[in-house]
Amino acid sequence: MVESDLMFKICLFGDGGVGKTTLIGRYLTGVFKSNQTITIGVDFHVKKLEIEGKKVSLQIWDFAGESRFRFLLPSYVVGASGGIFMYDITRFSSLKNFPDWIEIFKKGFIGAQDKQLPVIMAGSKLDLNYKRAVSSKEAFDMAKANNLYGYIECSAKDGRNVEDIFYEITKLMMHRADII
Repeated sequence: MVESDLMFKICLFGDGGVGKTTLIGRYLTGVFKSNQTITIGVDFHVKKLEIEGKKVSLQIWDFAGESRFRFLLPSYVVGASGGIFMYDITRFSSLKNFPDWIEIFKKGFIGAQDKQLPVIMAGSKLDLNYKRAVSSKEAFDMAKANNLYGYIECSAKDGRNVEDIFYEITKLMMHRADII
């Protein structure tokens, strides 16, 4: 087995029920599972891929979205290379809670980093576009106003942009580490 050239820790965070676990499942297996159980605390997954000729291992940390588990996030963020904030395009409250989530996320790496960690915003459930409660512009503007590194909408159900989210955050982490 060939070892990875690089290893990055990615934290997925956002409200419960927005599709974080389903997105990870689709990314890792290519399969959509509609009957996911809620994450208790944190789950951890590994994906190996190749980008720009480099073998990369992604440690993907899936954080519970329930408020009773939020106190765990800062300690689990330590050592992160990047983050993905996920919200549900059909549920405005999941975007409205972004300031709380990003503040909790940043608590885990304040003072430990010399540069801002790359964080991208992902709007989930694009297959339910007809039920949209958050416009793309509104989410994009919030991402831009908070100096996030990108904004992508996706669907774990039909697979749209799932690979793109992880590819983009990985490229950003590689760039931050002066690899590419």
